[in-house]
Amino acid sequence: MADVTLPPEVQAVVDAINESDTEAFVDAFAADGKIDDWGRVLSGSDGVRSWAATDAIGQNARIDVVETSIDGDTTHIVFDWSSNRFNGRSEAYVTVAAGKVTEFRIPAH
Repeated sequence: MADVTLPPEVQAVVDAINESDTEAFVDAFAADGKIDDWGRVLSGSDGVRSWAATDAIGQNARIDVVETSIDGDTTHIVFDWSSNRFNGRSEAYVTVAAGKVTEFRIPAH
């Protein structure tokens, strides 16, 4: 990973993906947390687990954060993603409240 510092909640998501740890990934999210992947929204623990299986951990994903900026409770990350499903540079906005991720949004490009 590039020399970036992430809030611990965001780092937990990155670590869970890179360590292929679905339980840690789901645990990083609030019970009503959601993933918005190009407008496809998956909510709650079941939705987060589903995305991990179909788009991230289940696809042998690795994430390398190269840039970050923080605005209030939202961290913008730019990252290199490699997996069996998608490879390339992407970005996400990760919102945190009460020590848990409430939204992981990958905007449509």
